Amino acid sequence: MMDLKTYGYTEIEEIPEGLMPGRITEFRRELFTVMTLRGEVSAVLKGAFYYNVETREDFPCVGDFVLLQYNEGGNSLIVKVLPRSSKFSRADYSGHAVGFTKTVLEQVVATNFDYVFILSSLNWDFNVTRIMRYLTQARQSGGQPVVILTKTDLVEDYNLTLTEVTQSIPDVPVHAICSHTGQGLNELGTYLIPGKTVVFLGMSGVGKSSLLNALMKKEVMKVQSIREVDSRGRHTTTHRQLFMLPSGAMVIDTPGMRELGLFDAEEGIRGGFADVEDLFTQCRFTDCRHQTEPGCAVLTALTDGSLVRERWEHYLAQQHENKFVNDKTSYLIDKRARNKTKAIWSKQTRKKGGWKN
Repeated sequence: MMDLKTYGYTEIEEIPEGLMPGRITEFRRELFTVMTLRGEVSAVLKGAFYYNVETREDFPCVGDFVLLQYNEGGNSLIVKVLPRSSKFSRADYSGHAVGFTKTVLEQVVATNFDYVFILSSLNWDFNVTRIMRYLTQARQSGGQPVVILTKTDLVEDYNLTLTEVTQSIPDVPVHAICSHTGQGLNELGTYLIPGKTVVFLGMSGVGKSSLLNALMKKEVMKVQSIREVDSRGRHTTTHRQLFMLPSGAMVIDTPGMRELGLFDAEEGIRGGFADVEDLFTQCRFTDCRHQTEPGCAVLTALTDGSLVRERWEHYLAQQHENKFVNDKTSYLIDKRARNKTKAIWSKQTRKKGGWKN
């Protein structure tokens, strides 16, 4: 019998008779791979999951602990998702988030992780602002963020960049590594301990696959070269998957994301910019807009340099994006509700004898 504790499972709730707990380790083309007490099994979803899928918060994702009906001779059936300890989400209106619906508002990238490794390459595409946006969403997720600066072999001196990042986010661990030479990898041992789960996040070409191969001590993911013109890469990972490392820790690898839409990120923004929002309480007026009002603590801090203007602009940009996402989400939910009401009314009208001219 497989010990699910090695996959981070704890007895979250009592298991009903006839069901078996497991952890989703892979998902592709509507088929899930689940690690269970009886080893690895293939599973599909119970039909109820497909109703109102765009509004279901418990739609299964890699990293989830689930209950399933075990089938020794075929695919098992996932019937329930167990409570999540953490969840990484992003806004998605593309209609490709899950593959079952065109109206997904929230794309769940990974669940039940302890650490969020935010990877950024030390090449021409390096961008502190992008790291901060990932960081805001990582704080929202419930996992502990860790910034990993990859490809130290591409720069003569990475210490200036390292200093820039640590000054921008002084309360988050930052590590500079090279997956090919092994530089800095030993520093990651603090997080990669048995039973712990790490999720990799970062754009294409930042070295997620190379780092995973280095930690696995074998090639489990194909590595593609990046474009020299802009230092950007192609998507290597095409689906989400959970890997068990030799150390006993687990890694959830995700497809590279060129855009990270902030989704319901109020707490994440508040946690990342607590120093900024503390200034609001010091303003003379409670409804201060921090523009031209007298006695504004934000304007005073910007003038005397205690608040760096770039940090203030980062705060405003993330608040603006989060408001846009929330407004669009509310609009789409209201629109669907109106369409549903209209459809019900039309159906009832037809039953009563059809349309009247």
